[in-house]
Amino acid sequence: MALSMYELTVPVFVRGLKVLSALLKKAEAHVEQHGSVPDALISARLADDMLPLSAQVQRASDTSKMSVERLSGVAAPKFEDNETSFDQLQERIANTIAYLESVTAAQLDGNEDRAINLNFGGFPAFTGQSYLLTFALPNFFFHVTTAHDILRNQGVAIGKRDYLGYV
Repeated sequence: MALSMYELTVPVFVRGLKVLSALLKKAEAHVEQHGSVPDALISARLADDMLPLSAQVQRASDTSKMSVERLSGVAAPKFEDNETSFDQLQERIANTIAYLESVTAAQLDGNEDRAINLNFGGFPAFTGQSYLLTFALPNFFFHVTTAHDILRNQGVAIGKRDYLGYV
């Protein structure tokens, strides 16, 4: 049985965003338990030339919603990238999930050969399938993984099971 474009997008992105939400809840609990400043964790980076935690969440959100928009033609909501609190990051994740879950299988399936052209980065033209498998999914998981790693690096008690979402 072949996997559909819907099965490879919406459920995968929603699951990853729910994992990211759970990671942020653990980060918020860590801040409360240790009396830390939330801003310090939300602005933490793995390296000076990398984006902070807040931007990792924003990029995971953007990658998932814009990928589904490009593949389905259903307009995604626009967000300002101005989240500075755990509550705001959670709201962004929830709004992204709501959009993703509003897109139906009928709107995504059959778009494997759809032409996808990105207007940044000098990437070649993609088909829907090549875009999803070689750009969208790897990019999404890069940002979820980086958010996990920032939190882990900052002392939040999370591990591989938290990333996999089976906790």
